[in-house]
Formats: sequence, structure tokens, C-alpha cells
Amino acid sequence: MTYKIFVANSKTEKILRKYIQQNSKIKNRLDKLRINPYKEIGAHSLHGKLKGKWACWLGSNIRAIYIINEKTKSIIAEAIGTHKIY
Repeated sequence: MTYKIFVANSKTEKILRKYIQQNSKIKNRLDKLRINPYKEIGAHSLHGKLKGKWACWLGSNIRAIYIINEKTKSIIAEAIGTHKIY
């Protein structure tokens, strides 16, 4: 079963749309993330103040921080950008 991807807020949605327009491969990577948000595209759990969240690589220097909700099979993207998002 695949997961659905949601964005946490309008700012993150705007940033994601901009990156997708700049790099068409990002959409393909998001499709892979829907299949397995725990292992695809360099997914890894975070620690410290971001404990309980996950991060992955979307392309070049673009990262995504997200939460996985197993109950609803959804991925909520909280931040997208360079390493500065950490």
C-alpha cells in the first residue's frame, strides 16, 4: 500500500512546487517515497530536537523533513530545503 503525501503548511507547499519546477526528478523521488518512506531516497530517522521525524534526499542539496503516520498511511512534509532546514 502506498502512502499519501501532504504538506504541513502553505510555505512548505510553495517551496516544494518551486523545487519541482526546477527539477523534474523530484516528483519521481516523491513517488518512490510514497512506496516506502522508511528506506527510499536516503530516508533516515532524525534525533535530538527532531526525534520522531524523518528526512530524505530529494535532489542535489534538497532535503525533506517529514512525519510518517502509519494509522492513516500518510507522510506530512514539514520542511523542504537545503541542510539549513535542520
